Amino acid sequence: MQQTVKLVGIGGSARPDGTAERALRAVLAEAGRLGAQVTVVSGDQLVLPLYDPREARRSPKARRLVAEVASADGIVLAGPAYHGSVSGLVKNALDHLEELRDDARPYLTDRAVGCVSVAQGRQGASSTLAALRDVVHALRGWPTPLGVAVNTAVAGFDQDGHCTDPHLRAQLALMAGQVVEFARLRSRAAEPVFRLAG
Repeated sequence: MQQTVKLVGIGGSARPDGTAERALRAVLAEAGRLGAQVTVVSGDQLVLPLYDPREARRSPKARRLVAEVASADGIVLAGPAYHGSVSGLVKNALDHLEELRDDARPYLTDRAVGCVSVAQGRQGASSTLAALRDVVHALRGWPTPLGVAVNTAVAGFDQDGHCTDPHLRAQLALMAGQVVEFARLRSRAAEPVFRLAG
C-alpha cells in the first residue's frame, strides 16, 4: 500500500482559472491520482497584505497559507511571468513563509517543490522558472529535477482545463510523480525505526 502524503499547490494569479492555475491543478490532479492528498491555495486566496515582518497579526488567508505549507510533505508552485520574473502575488505569498523560520521544519525544509512557470513566450517562461527555483533554494526546499516552463504561444489548456499539448501534459505528470515520490521517501526516512530485541 502506498503511503499518503500531503501536497499543497500555491500559485496562479488574481484572475481565477488562468493558465498558471490550470497548470497547477493539472499537476495536483496527477498527484491525487498517485495517491497524494492535495490542497490548492490560488486565485483570490493569494491576495494577501504585503508581507511585513514587523506586523504581529496576520490575515486569515495568510495564516491558512502558512499552516498548509507547515503541514505539507511536498509543494507545487505555479506562477505567471510578470516582466520576466515571478509575479508579485506569488512572491508575496512566498515571503509570508518567513513565518515558518522557527518551525520544526523551517521554511520549505525537507520538502520537494515542483515549479511551473507560464508566459507568452519561451524567454519569460524560462526566466520565471529559474527565479522560482532560486526562491525554493533560498527557502531550503528541494526543487524537483524537472521544472516546467509553459510557453502559451505553443501550448495551453482548453476551456475545461485539459492540457491540449501531449508533451506538456507528460511533463506536468512527470513532475507530479517526482514531488510525490520524494515526499514519500522523505516521510519514510523520518519514521522511527524499531528493532526487536533479540
